Amino acid sequence: MTGGEVAGILVAVFWAILVSFLAVVLVRLAQTLRATTRLVTEVTERAVPLLSEASETVRSAQTQLDRVDAIASDVQEVTSNASALSSTVASTFGGPLVKVAAFGYGVRKAMGRSGGDEADEPAPRRGRSARTVIVGRTVPTARGRRGRRGGKG
Repeated sequence: MTGGEVAGILVAVFWAILVSFLAVVLVRLAQTLRATTRLVTEVTERAVPLLSEASETVRSAQTQLDRVDAIASDVQEVTSNASALSSTVASTFGGPLVKVAAFGYGVRKAMGRSGGDEADEPAPRRGRSARTVIVGRTVPTARGRRGRRGGKG
């Protein structure tokens, strides 16, 4: 065998190995492409129903939001009506009720003082001055009352 024949055989073996390697790679690539095609088909088959369900859910949520919006507007209208009614009642009955209360207070004071004079009022305890309580606060009596009992003033 000559050197050219040996080189030809080596090149042929090299090409055979290279073609075998490429054939294996192509077979693996074909298997991968088939598996990918199956996967894409399955995902598509499952995704279409999911997308339709998601679309249905979004439509349902929109319907519910429309209902909530209608309810909120109704509540706002009721609130404004209640506020108007409250101000109407306050303006209609507030003034007369205050006048009736003031009249009743005046009548009670007049009835209480007409039966006796100031000497009949109970005297405050000794050592303590009389105090008036106004909504949680204690206010001392006027200074003029001490003068009547013989003190300074």
